[in-house]
Amino acid sequence: MDFFVIQFLNGLASASSLFLVAAGLSIIFGVSRIVNFAHGSLYMLGAYLAYTLVKLLPSGPLGFWGGIILAALAIALIGAVVEIVVLRRIYRAPELLQLLATFGLVLIVQDLVLMIWGAEDLFGPRPPGMKATVQILGHPFAQYSLILIALAPAVLAGLWLLLYRTRWGVLIRAATADREMVAALGVNQAWLFTSVFALGSLLAGLGGALQLPREPVNHAMDLAIVVEAFVVVVVGGLGSVPGAFLAAILIGELDAFGILVFPKLTLVFTFLAMALILVLRPSGLMGRAQAPVREAEAALARSPQVFTTHQRCVVAGLAVVLLALPMIAGNYTLSVGAEILIFAIFAASLHFVMGTGGMVSFGHAAYFGLGSYGAALLVHDLGWPMMAAIAAGPLLAGAGALVFGAFCVRLSGVYLAMLTLAVAEIAYAVATQWDVVTGGDNGLIGIWPSAWAASPTSFYYLSLAAAGIALAAIRWISFAPFGYTLRGCRDSKLRADAIGINFGLHRWLGFGVGGLFAGIAGALYAFLKGSVFPETAGIELSVDGLVMVLLGGIQTMVGPVAGAFAYKTLRIVIGGYTERWHIVVGAIILMLIIAAPQGIVGWFSQRRRDGA
Repeated sequence: MDFFVIQFLNGLASASSLFLVAAGLSIIFGVSRIVNFAHGSLYMLGAYLAYTLVKLLPSGPLGFWGGIILAALAIALIGAVVEIVVLRRIYRAPELLQLLATFGLVLIVQDLVLMIWGAEDLFGPRPPGMKATVQILGHPFAQYSLILIALAPAVLAGLWLLLYRTRWGVLIRAATADREMVAALGVNQAWLFTSVFALGSLLAGLGGALQLPREPVNHAMDLAIVVEAFVVVVVGGLGSVPGAFLAAILIGELDAFGILVFPKLTLVFTFLAMALILVLRPSGLMGRAQAPVREAEAALARSPQVFTTHQRCVVAGLAVVLLALPMIAGNYTLSVGAEILIFAIFAASLHFVMGTGGMVSFGHAAYFGLGSYGAALLVHDLGWPMMAAIAAGPLLAGAGALVFGAFCVRLSGVYLAMLTLAVAEIAYAVATQWDVVTGGDNGLIGIWPSAWAASPTSFYYLSLAAAGIALAAIRWISFAPFGYTLRGCRDSKLRADAIGINFGLHRWLGFGVGGLFAGIAGALYAFLKGSVFPETAGIELSVDGLVMVLLGGIQTMVGPVAGAFAYKTLRIVIGGYTERWHIVVGAIILMLIIAAPQGIVGWFSQRRRDGA
């Protein structure tokens, strides 16, 4: 029993750090409605700045705690600058484009951290004047963890006083409930948003700085914490600080005890809990139902247009170029071309779910990964030929999408997006830990194409044919009666119900179709690389898919294909010249969003209409 008490305290200490980050994220989303993917970057910067400041300041308690506080204040200032320089320019843009902008910031910060502090883990000092451990019920327990446990309720109380006992807090709560009404009353929203972003950044920086004695500072901290913070915010209820506090305790204790009961499922527990809570309480533990979709967000969803004569000529010309590419390009270029074509299928499948179906997915890589593993297992374990595996493997992805979609499509907005993220993380955890079947971190290797498709030219033509058929099929489905009905469900649930359309059934089937086509891309990718690893179902690939769709333009069906070509080309070409490709790609993404929020294809279409 004594051991379980210690483990419970460990869970509270972890929950405290998680609450600081999640509370800031929740406050920012509640007021600005920005899903700030860069919040983890602020947390990471807080840790790095604290490490540097503690080293520079005089040794002793004053230098240590002074470095922690100064690092948090510096991150608050950085957050305010980011809000003024970048985010303030895109507040009227759809929420998904704001998400993409924060992802661009993530890429920039990742390379800046590597340039300034290097790739090595940095180990911070123990707080001066404190014992390493104290005895609790006869067991050693870190004294610093006791400080963290006491800190979370203190921060919660401070935030409550700030939000409920000050005029600024009243404005924040009013903006959370009805932002348009606050603007109508003459409140300066710009500075309100800046102050809120600074407060949220302060909490993220403080959370990162306080981790200095607990774990090494490294450049992978950002993605690790932001996923958990999103989980806490969504489980607690978007915009609810008390909900984030309860959810942080729940997640912290699940992690602490889950490793004792089911060590093989430690990566799954958090996301299983989130999925279960969202299914039972779609608005989280203490959240409220989301407001109706904004006009700017609704503008993302537009019916696909029939190709004009000019567009048909462009498509035909592109087809000729792609067919002739092996005549002028080398093997490396053909391999890159095959990869771009595969990701064009993946991006188009995500666009079908998001654009045609109106279902935002943060975890579409789960079905890419299922398709990869499905095809690889058929070859690796059963000895199937390549084409049979490519045909059958995606069925696993489609089946997985139907199973998971039965729960996901009941939700909407950010709650739907986060449940899809939970599903993807569960798939990633299973691929990582079910090593008897999937090979775990070692993956499945030796998944090579058949002899007739082994050369780069042959596999390129196979990928080109698959992309042509898949893209044509997605477009045909979008123009079929099912596609029109699915868009009707996307545009208005009430109208769909009123005319007798089965809203849930159509969204469920649309989710399954998107998963099936993502599985086709995954199956081809397995043979392109000759292996499959858990990363094919990871969050990084899901984010890449979102970037491709939004970069090209979600308003058109050609946009995802253009986005896949642009993003993969940028990564490969820039990566060939510099190791710091993140900062270049991130800057390009930010410039494109500010200058062309409608995406690459939308921007060219607008220029053509203006010139007509």
